[in-house]
Parts: sequence; C-alpha cells; structure tokens
Amino acid sequence: MIDYPIRDKLPHYVSLTRLNRPIGIYLLLWPMMWALWFAAEGVPDISNLIIFVLGTILTRSAGCAINDYADRDLDAHVARTSERPLATGALTPTEALAAAVILMLFAFILVLFTNKLTVMMSFVALALAVVYPFTKRITYWPQAFLGLAFAFAVPMAFAAQINSVPFLAWCLFLAAVIWAIAYDTVYAVADRDFDIKMGMKSTAILFGNNELKIVFCLQLLVLVILFFVGLSYGRGAIYNLSLVGASGFVVFQNRITQTRDPEQCIRAFLNNHYLGMTVFIGLVIDYLIKPGVSS
Repeated sequence: MIDYPIRDKLPHYVSLTRLNRPIGIYLLLWPMMWALWFAAEGVPDISNLIIFVLGTILTRSAGCAINDYADRDLDAHVARTSERPLATGALTPTEALAAAVILMLFAFILVLFTNKLTVMMSFVALALAVVYPFTKRITYWPQAFLGLAFAFAVPMAFAAQINSVPFLAWCLFLAAVIWAIAYDTVYAVADRDFDIKMGMKSTAILFGNNELKIVFCLQLLVLVILFFVGLSYGRGAIYNLSLVGASGFVVFQNRITQTRDPEQCIRAFLNNHYLGMTVFIGLVIDYLIKPGVSS
C-alpha cells in the first residue's frame, strides 16, 4: 500500500470522483435540465436550478467513489482503469467510502431546501446510486440500473418545481433511462472481452453481435419519446429541430462504432454529451420564442 501524505491526496480524490472527467456530470445533467424546463414550462426557479446542478455534481462524484470501491479488485487489471487511486493504493477503500458518504450528505442537505416530496424521493435516488455499481456481478442489465440512477433526477426535478410528478415526467424519465442503457452499452463494448474474462455482466454481452442495432433502435426510441413529450407541452419548431440535430449524433455514433474498436466506442459514448446539450438548447430557445401556458 502506498502511503501518501494527507496534503498530497487531493488530486487522488479528484481522480476518485472523476471531477477531472466531467462526462458523467453532463450525462446526468442534461435530462435533469430537460425536466426542470418542462416542469416550469420555461425558466425554472433559480433556487431549484442551483440545487439540482450542485446536486448533480455531488451525487455523480459520490457514485464514482462507490463504483471504484466496488471495482477495487478489478481496476488494476485493466489498462484504462489501472491508474485509479484505489487500484494504485493512493487511497484506501475506507477513504473512498468516507468520501462518498460526505458527498451524499452534502447532496441531501441541498435537497432539504426543496419540499417534502423531493426529500422522500431522494432516498430512492440514494438507494439506486449505491446499488448500481454492484449489479454487474449479478445481472446482465447493470446499464438499466445505471439508467434508473441517472434518470431519477427527472422526477425529482418535477417534484421540486411543481410538487408533483405527472405522467409526462415519467415519460421523460423513461427516455432518460433508455438513453443511459444505449450509451452505456456502447461504453461496455469497449470492456466486453475483459468483462467476460472476469465473469462480469453487461448488456453489451447480453445483446451479442446485435448490440449496435439495439443501441440504434433504443436511441431512436428516446427521440420519439422526447418528441411526444415536446408535443404534449406544446413545443414548436426549434425544439423539433433540436431532435433532428440529436438524430444526427445518433447516426454518427452508430457509424463510428461499427468496427467495435474500443477507442471509437468511447468516442461515441462521449458524443452523447452533445446530443443531450443539443436537445436542451433547442428546448430553452423554443420556450423563449414560444412561452408555456404557465410562463
């Protein structure tokens, strides 16, 4: 075990929480932002916006710490993860768990500034965040658990903004879950050979050679659901154009992953940030041009 002085551990905590690699924050952030704008039918309460953006950063960081704790005996055997702080011994498992607890505590304090419904829902979000990292050992659907964990910010955002979770919120939640299954399946393709060797499970293994076709269909389903939600909220041409733009990213991702090259799969995974951002920008502009009925 490497004994690092306390003053030198901060960079390792940054690595543990992936603050130096914010893609997970973005993928958690965009569906939550869609939800806040739909729930408010325009610009949401600034307090809710601040709470949920900060909460996204804190919970994703805590989730990464829990994930590294769960994978502490595996990461050292994979080139891509061998430099993570638990794999190198820069941090101990106890330190990783302590970091996760502290981050989750701060996130919970933020939720206390919302309302009772949101606070109650936060316990479900916590359970999902804790359970997900261990699911790859027991089910071929860990990507679904990731989706549930990432997407639960959607109903929470509605709860905080309007103190209820209507049907359309659950439709948006479903879109976010499916989107996460799609992009994390592509991510899992990069690690498929190692996962099989180590006895881990994933949808990339479950879907076999049809994984890219299934991912493509799942992403198209996400866009269909987003179109339905937008239509139900009276969204106009700008929002729909953003969905067309998002479909371009879907086609691009499908094209570059055809060789199953791990680097291209990671590239396609990262590209989902721009897909989510495009939808959000279109939604914001659309509401500026065509305010909702409650705006």
